[in-house]
Amino acid sequence: MREITVSGVRPTGKQHLGNYLGAVVNFVKMQDEYNGFFFIADLHSLTTHPKAADLQANVRQTLIEYLACGLDPDKCTLFAQSDLPQISELYLVFNMLAYLGELEKVPTFKDKVRDQPNNVNAGLLTYPVLMAVDILIHHAVKVPVGKDQMQHIEMTRNFGNRFNHIYGVAYFKEPFGFTYNDNPLSVPSLDGAGKMSKSKGENTVIYLADEPEVIRKKVMRAVSDSGPTEPNQAKPEMIQNLFDLMGLVSKADTLKHFGEQYNGCTIRYGDMKKQLAEDMVNYLAPIREKIKELSSDQNYLNKVLREGGEKARISAGKTVSEVREIIGLKSH
Repeated sequence: MREITVSGVRPTGKQHLGNYLGAVVNFVKMQDEYNGFFFIADLHSLTTHPKAADLQANVRQTLIEYLACGLDPDKCTLFAQSDLPQISELYLVFNMLAYLGELEKVPTFKDKVRDQPNNVNAGLLTYPVLMAVDILIHHAVKVPVGKDQMQHIEMTRNFGNRFNHIYGVAYFKEPFGFTYNDNPLSVPSLDGAGKMSKSKGENTVIYLADEPEVIRKKVMRAVSDSGPTEPNQAKPEMIQNLFDLMGLVSKADTLKHFGEQYNGCTIRYGDMKKQLAEDMVNYLAPIREKIKELSSDQNYLNKVLREGGEKARISAGKTVSEVREIIGLKSH
């Protein structure tokens, strides 16, 4: 029997290139090797109080882009988090096992408090508990996450072990963060600093559904400098970002060509950006076309979520039934 893996993404609108290359590519690969449960984390998104219409549209868009990127409902279980009422029940159980002090120390909670000081709700505080439940409810072992999420995996192990210890069982397995290499991919931002993130603004990210002309405009606005003044000088971060992006979507000889121009102090960033933009357009073309195709097939989208939810509820229901038995909450 294949090992179980679980991962999800919050439905915050269109997915960008960073999410795709940093996460979804791994999901697509893992569906052929593991028993994968991949979900749309709509319950997690409630911490920001989204409007109903926006949430529904974002769930739909996330599903479309999951499918367009290659997730196959015949190979994995693809579902909306809120379609599993068992998650909410197990979330309540594990909230009884989580301590205020450990939750307040979580760096992502501190970040959220700083980012939204007028909305420091209990859901933000217990976010790691809900994440743990997403994983434990399906008894996942390997969980594809980036380095910034490794603490949440450690907390998940702590919660599962705490349950086992309190109730004298060896029920929950210890999950571990998993990547296909030791250096998870980080896709650079177009603003010249750090990784691609929507929090930096719409023009700093390339969305999977962006039309070619939109991509060209964004790339041409990417931050650069006046050029090197000495042969083979080190690249500043803003320039390294351009080369890193080119390394992701362009041919090796294209990257080599502009690298040699940079080292020879003859590079013209306008030419490099034009080439990068065209390569980006071509790289995303198959995904963009698939997004358009899927967007017009609401019946298929409903079918995917319905059947995925049914499969996920079987797995989750078994876990919750066994947990109720272990802790003494018998069904009547």
